[in-house]
Amino acid sequence: MNGTTNVNTDKQGTLELTVEAPAHGGHFVARHEGRVVFVRHALPGERVRARLTDGGPDAKFWRADTVEVLEPADGRREHFWAEADALRAAAEGRLPVGGAEFGHIDLAEQRRLKARIFEEQLARLAGMDRAVEVEPALAEAPDGLGWRTRVSFSVTPEGKLAMHPHRSEALVPVEEMPLAVPAVNALNLWKTDFTGVERVEVAAPAAGDDPLVLLIPAAGTRAARLSRIAADLPGTCSVAAWEPDTHRLTRLRGRTWVREEAAGHHYRVTGAGFWQIHRTAPQTLVGAVLEGLQPEPGERAADLYAGAGLFTGPLAAAVGPGGSVLSVEGSPGTSRDARKNLFDQPQVDIVQGRVDRVLGRDRRALDLVLLDPPRAGAGKQVIAQIDAAAPRAVGYVSCDPASFARDLGYLRRSGWELRALRVFDLYPHTHHMESFAVLTRG
Repeated sequence: MNGTTNVNTDKQGTLELTVEAPAHGGHFVARHEGRVVFVRHALPGERVRARLTDGGPDAKFWRADTVEVLEPADGRREHFWAEADALRAAAEGRLPVGGAEFGHIDLAEQRRLKARIFEEQLARLAGMDRAVEVEPALAEAPDGLGWRTRVSFSVTPEGKLAMHPHRSEALVPVEEMPLAVPAVNALNLWKTDFTGVERVEVAAPAAGDDPLVLLIPAAGTRAARLSRIAADLPGTCSVAAWEPDTHRLTRLRGRTWVREEAAGHHYRVTGAGFWQIHRTAPQTLVGAVLEGLQPEPGERAADLYAGAGLFTGPLAAAVGPGGSVLSVEGSPGTSRDARKNLFDQPQVDIVQGRVDRVLGRDRRALDLVLLDPPRAGAGKQVIAQIDAAAPRAVGYVSCDPASFARDLGYLRRSGWELRALRVFDLYPHTHHMESFAVLTRG
C-alpha cells in the first residue's frame, strides 16, 4: 500500500463504502468523508468493504480494492477465474491478477456500464451528449470467454507462467487463461520450465494456423538455454526469441510469424507485431469501416497507423487500380509485413515513419482518411494535418474512449461533425472497448 499512512481505516486497513458510478479505467467511484475513492471489483449501488491500495491524507483521491461485498448489486455474478477473483484473493491473502477486472459482472451489465463510461467521456472531453450502445463482436460466445488470440505471461523465479495484479509487480502463478482461445490453453505451457525467460508471448491465429510462442529472455540468458526451452514446447507451435530493446527476432523452431485472415484477405504478422486480439475483431472492424466510409472506385485514401495492413487491403480493393491508398506505419517490422501482405496491390503506397512527420511532408489530396492510433490517440498535430488534407470523410478506430473523445473535440472545433459512432465490446470481462466513428464536414 503506497502512501496510506494516517488514513482513518478499521483494524484490517479497510473502508466501508457505498459505490456510485463507473469510471474510466476499470474503477467505480465511491466517497469517504468527502474524498473520492476509485474502487475496483465493485458495482454501482453496492455496499463493500475495500482495502486501500493508494492514498494518503493529502492525496486528491484514493484507490481501493474490494475485499468483501456487504450488499451486492443485481448484476454481480461469481467470477469465472479463481486467480482474478478479488474476493477469493482477499480470503487467501493475495492480490487478484489483472486482465479480467469485470469478470464479476453479468455480460449484459458490463456492456451497459461501458456505454455509460463512453458517454461520460464524450460529454467531459468532447462536449457532446450522445447515447451509446455497446455491441458484441461478431460470433461472440454467450459467456464472453475464449476470445484472446494474443496473451502475455510473466515468469516466476521458479520458471512458471504468471500474471501481475493491477498496478503491482507481484507475480501470481496461473495454470489457465479462460479468456484465451482454446489453442493457447491447449499448448499447456504451464508445465514448461521457463527459467531464464522474463516474459512469454503467445499468438494463436483465429483461422487455425500454428501458434507462435515468443520467448523474451532475461538478461544473461544464453541461446542454448532458449533452444532447450523451445525443444520442450509442443511440436504444434513455432518458437522464436524476441529482444524488445534491439527488436531482434531469432527463429528457434518453425516460423517467426503467423498467418491471419480477415474479410477475404491474408496477412503475415511477424513476432510481436500488432494484430487485433479478439478472434473476430478484424472482421467486425473491417465491416464497420467499409460500411461507414463507403469507399468508391478511383478515390484517394490514407490508412494511418496502418499496422500490417488490416484496413489497407480492403480499402485498396474498394478504390481499385484507379484509386490509391497511402499506408503509414511507424514500426519498421510491421511496415515490412505490410509490404509483403500488399505486394500485389500497386495502388498502395507504403511509407514507414511517424504519422505526423509523414503527413508533414506528404501533402497529397485525399478523399478518405482512416486512422487507428495507439491508446494515447492521434493528438492535436495529426488532427490538424488531417483537417488540412480536406477529405470528404474521416474514419477513426479507437481502443480508448478518453483519447478518442479528446481528438473528437479537436475535430469538432475544426468544423467536423460526428456522423456515425459504433462501440464494440471486443474485450469482454475487461473495462476496455473499441469504437469506430465517421466524421464529415459540417
